[in-house]
Parts: sequence; C-alpha cells; structure tokens
Amino acid sequence: MRVTAGKFKGRNLQKNVYEHIRPTADVVKQAIFNKLAFEIAGANVLDLFCGTGALGIEAISRGAAKVVFVDKDSRSANLTKTNLKNFSIEAKVIRSSFDNAIKLLKGEEFDIIILDPPYKANLYNKALELILENEILSKIGVIVCEHSKDEEIDFSKFESVERKDYGSKCVTYLRQ
Repeated sequence: MRVTAGKFKGRNLQKNVYEHIRPTADVVKQAIFNKLAFEIAGANVLDLFCGTGALGIEAISRGAAKVVFVDKDSRSANLTKTNLKNFSIEAKVIRSSFDNAIKLLKGEEFDIIILDPPYKANLYNKALELILENEILSKIGVIVCEHSKDEEIDFSKFESVERKDYGSKCVTYLRQ
C-alpha cells in the first residue's frame, strides 16, 4: 500500500497484517481521487470505516485541508494513528462505531465523505441515513461509496452522479 499522488506520492503505508481490513487497491484509490481532483484541494474529508487510513491520507497528500478518521476497531484506529505519525500528519482519529461518530460530528460539514464499511455488513443504508439526519455533508459535498457489486444499497435519497465497476467492487458517487 502506497500513496499514489500528491506530496506523499510513492511513500508506503504501514503493512496491514489484519485480515479484517480490506484495503482499497491502488488502481481504485487513484481512480477515486482523480475523479475528485477539482474538489479535494482545501476540502474537509470524513473517512468512515478508515481501516489503515489510506484513503484519508491520500486525500491529505492531494491537498485536503482536514481529514477525520473513524473506525470502531482498535487495531484499525491504531494502524491509522501509526500511519499518520509516520507521515507527520496531525489529524483526528475517532475510535467509535460509525453511528456514534456521525452523531458526535453533528455541526461539522464535510465536502467529501468516504464510505467503505465491511462488505455484506449491511451498514451502508444506516450510514447514509445518519449522514442526512445529522447534516454533516456540505451542500456541494460528495459521498464516495466503495461497495461490492451485489450489495443492495438504497441510494434513492441522493443523486447518483456516477458508478464505476472494478472487478467485483464498485465505487458510486453521490450528492444531495
């Protein structure tokens, strides 16, 4: 795992030794951030279900102003903290369930929300609902959902901007 572009381009992240963490492939990560190229500079980003922190660190590398990392698993939160420390990045890491974290973040607005929960855990719909209820997505914001092709997700409360398939996974971009 490495950073694909920006000020940390080519730098490696801490090796992931945990089976429960499913890192985003570099080609998918690069496609996501190329799509967000004109939105990332100065953006406030929320990396829900952050795992290693790779997506949020990529956002910082490409010019995001602020990233908040969330994961309920202590191993994931600690791995994210290690990666942030190795890159000398100051950022908030919240070790909490996504629903409690979203409620805690009420009053903040994010321009980009990265939503990549464990596949088949049925967390997407609840997370999308809470994002709307707690009004944490800015009016011009985008939600990036990385999900498996066969996952049934209700995107009806959002405008689906684009969907890209990458083998057995998809990335869907949503706006309010």
